[in-house]
Amino acid sequence: MTAPADTVQAVGLQRDWTDANGRAHRVDNEVLEAIAACLDPAPPDQPFLSAETGNAMALPAWASGKAVLRLEAGSTRELTIDNALMPPISDTGYHCLEIAGRTMTLAIAPPRCPQPPGRGWGVAVQIPSLRGGSQTAFGDFGTLGEAASAFACAGASAVAISPTHAILTHGSGAYSPYSPSSRLFHNTLFADAPRLGAAPPVDHIDPLIDWHRAIPDRLADLRRAFDTRSDDVRTAVETYRTPRATALDRHALFEALHAHFGGGWRGWPSAYHDPAGPAVADFAGSHRDAIDFHAFLQWLADDGLAEAQQRALSGMPIGLIADLAVGMIADGSHAWSRRDELLSGLTIGAPPDPLGPQGQNWGITALDPFALARTSFTAFIETIRATLAHAGGIRIDHALGLDRLWVIPEGVTAAEGAYLTMPGAHLKRIVAIEAQRANAIVIAEDLGTVPPGFRADLARRGMLGMRVLPFERDGKGHFVPPRRWDADAVAMTGTHDTPTLAGWWTGRDIEWRRTLGHDVLPDAEATRQAERIDLCASLELPVEGADDAAPIDAILSSVAQAPAPLAIVPLEDMLGLVEQPNIPGTVTEHPNWRRRMPASTAALLDDPPVAARVARLTSERPG
Repeated sequence: MTAPADTVQAVGLQRDWTDANGRAHRVDNEVLEAIAACLDPAPPDQPFLSAETGNAMALPAWASGKAVLRLEAGSTRELTIDNALMPPISDTGYHCLEIAGRTMTLAIAPPRCPQPPGRGWGVAVQIPSLRGGSQTAFGDFGTLGEAASAFACAGASAVAISPTHAILTHGSGAYSPYSPSSRLFHNTLFADAPRLGAAPPVDHIDPLIDWHRAIPDRLADLRRAFDTRSDDVRTAVETYRTPRATALDRHALFEALHAHFGGGWRGWPSAYHDPAGPAVADFAGSHRDAIDFHAFLQWLADDGLAEAQQRALSGMPIGLIADLAVGMIADGSHAWSRRDELLSGLTIGAPPDPLGPQGQNWGITALDPFALARTSFTAFIETIRATLAHAGGIRIDHALGLDRLWVIPEGVTAAEGAYLTMPGAHLKRIVAIEAQRANAIVIAEDLGTVPPGFRADLARRGMLGMRVLPFERDGKGHFVPPRRWDADAVAMTGTHDTPTLAGWWTGRDIEWRRTLGHDVLPDAEATRQAERIDLCASLELPVEGADDAAPIDAILSSVAQAPAPLAIVPLEDMLGLVEQPNIPGTVTEHPNWRRRMPASTAALLDDPPVAARVARLTSERPG
């Protein structure tokens, strides 16, 4: 029996799709039915429409006649709508149109997002990996500020950072910045306790972070900072807290409950599942100190991140580029306090492709497209605004999800999913509005199974794609020289999910795949040798050098010559490190998000080989 076509269409599921190799696929009816049962396509009471400045906008068929346009800035215009066609609006922002006794939201975006100034370079860092002048178990916003200052002095235009979203603070010890509890608040483990004199240096820095030990120790330091806070700090916290009271107090309450019960909210006693229920109200009344503590942590984290951006802007035109995770865990703060905004019964991931033959299930959920429409996209606007609060740029992880998400019913494999259509035009226009307000650049990760026309749409909107060295190959699999990459994307040597240059060159990633029990071709080493030779030929290096040490300097120089407006180099590649921060598809099997840098950023940049690479990048890309 075939799933009804009208049902599939009503919920925006795509029965047919094409994979990264151009092969056509059709989703099984049982999968479509299981996903459709988790979706509610009820229409919104208040329509949400969007357009770019200078463009007319088609309104619902009933929307004709006398109307009142209330601009976000406060002014009001009376007009007449003919043939349900809204004349162009030149003011960007979120406006209200009142017509025929109804109200709708009109989001008007600039035609293009802000662009990087000049032709600069940046470095990508994992915040926990950073080391600074004081001994800490893992990097924080204070360490990030030190690193930003050092890179600003070195001539960088930007520092791309790992996500700073809130995680389950009192978690089990597992850590991933891409599995946040909420994207509306900060990871308070990054709060800079030493700024308040409450964190003594640790005795020893291990090359790998022990999260099981480090998190309780950091929370103890932060508690001392809270208990010894000055009157000036109390005043600053209240000033920060007052305009955010409802949302911030709800998140702080979740954190207090999480500390009390442990785990995610779905494992708590059922009386505490309802944020507005009497049990939660009683808990809040008797645990005010714990709630105040977590609100204080949000202030301290926010203040530290703001200072890090100011230190970056001391010499950089862009400063920090924040990273927006694609979703959040179903057991976290957002799902507890605002669960109607999220997909329920579904997780998101990626379909089978050459990098993940079995597909990927990321174990997280995402904003529900129908709930977004019913709430005037409030949650998405808040998310982008929070991410850009202290940044000169935003990198949207898995930006393909703006147009479509691979959704998977809970309890089945990633291959048993389907694409769910997202309101991409609205989402991209919201990003453009918020980027304009923050004067921030937008980088959209356009890697994976890319739908037709997606990259052209990004380019038209001024959203920069990503051209990453390992993936830039022609139809025959040969490396494409960076000078031939397109100019509508940032140029990169790698990402947090790819082997480092040195690790790829030496085959360390192959070793890890064998260790982890992943599928490895018998001739993997021979294939890698052929790839090294091909890369050398692409970069016009002596092919016989493919047997030598990784030509880090030559590769960085070549990528710097790409026509991209910005080149970003992971710090691991800048240093020539072999190990990568994360291996996709693993949690504890590989030390993901645990590796520390060998020294402080300032000391690393003083190392002659690294200093020479920085000088070469600045020479190629003076900003």
